[in-house]
Amino acid sequence: MGKLTLVTGGARSGKSTFAEELVKKTGKNVLYIATANDFDDEMKHRIKKHKEQRPSTWETLEAFKDFDNILKKHISDKDVVILDCITIMVANIMYEGCKDWNNMTILEIDNMEAMVNKEIGSLIKVIRDENIPFILVTNEIGMGVVPEFPSGRVFRDIAGRVNQSLAKAADEVYLCVSGIPVKIK
Repeated sequence: MGKLTLVTGGARSGKSTFAEELVKKTGKNVLYIATANDFDDEMKHRIKKHKEQRPSTWETLEAFKDFDNILKKHISDKDVVILDCITIMVANIMYEGCKDWNNMTILEIDNMEAMVNKEIGSLIKVIRDENIPFILVTNEIGMGVVPEFPSGRVFRDIAGRVNQSLAKAADEVYLCVSGIPVKIK
């Protein structure tokens, strides 16, 4: 059974850097799962910065869903897997599932959350079926202002419940604050 470590924190809290340090201590043969899409210049810049900070020897898989189908092809020879980040994965699934955020119905929101939960459940199953450690990075987004727009509130709520689910399933959980990781589980 694979070990699951969850690393959470706010924006620029040091969570990715800490997770990458954990990975470096765990093994040399690394699979890095990048969930971001490069849809604008800002995101392209963020992706470029993340690539520059990690070793070039790490294999990168760009994906945000269908892990139960695609991961088995990539992890057979790996020492450790890092996924950065869960909240971008959730956002990608949500935006793929809803085209009209201004007119979402409760049923559409519930269906979207069910899609997200299905992907998270599949990911957890893959982690538990494999015998290698997985380190997941996620954003703690519920500690700030209530978002002005419905899409932001829906995203915050779904991401918060996903984080709770992952933390419950995790063997270890770290919260990063101002670059300092604190083990909370």
